Amino acid sequence: MTDPRALPPHEAGVDTTAHLGRIGAPAEEQNPRIPLTAEEAAAVAALPRHSALLVVQYGSGAIGERFLLDSDRSVAGRSEHAEVFLDDVTVSRKHAEFAREGDRFVVRDIGSLNGTYLNRQRIDAAMLSTGDEVQIGKFRMSFHASPQAPRGPQAPAS
Repeated sequence: MTDPRALPPHEAGVDTTAHLGRIGAPAEEQNPRIPLTAEEAAAVAALPRHSALLVVQYGSGAIGERFLLDSDRSVAGRSEHAEVFLDDVTVSRKHAEFAREGDRFVVRDIGSLNGTYLNRQRIDAAMLSTGDEVQIGKFRMSFHASPQAPRGPQAPAS
């Protein structure tokens, strides 16, 4: 039998099924996490307590751009008034918000068209940890909490 992929389209027939195999590699293989540069690592190390940094890893020529999260609420979007300004049509004007809750940060989608993703999973809201990847539109950013922030749940005082 002739491989239908070798036939011109008009000879393949409507009842012919072609197995295309695996199309592309899984997302983790296509875009592995990029380690921070020495300059980015120094910026993270210098973060004040109760703050965090987003570092753009992929997206519209903004690779390496950094956004300081140092207020209780920061909006990410295409609006010129967004604290995390992401200039691309895949980003809603007000796409997501980063909110400080105690010593941690949470990311929330705020009604965007294309959704907000944390570590390649679409989310409505999620707590962030250092090294997490947040995707807003075509921008992928790594999240880095201040190293001065407590890690994990606090033990009760005795």
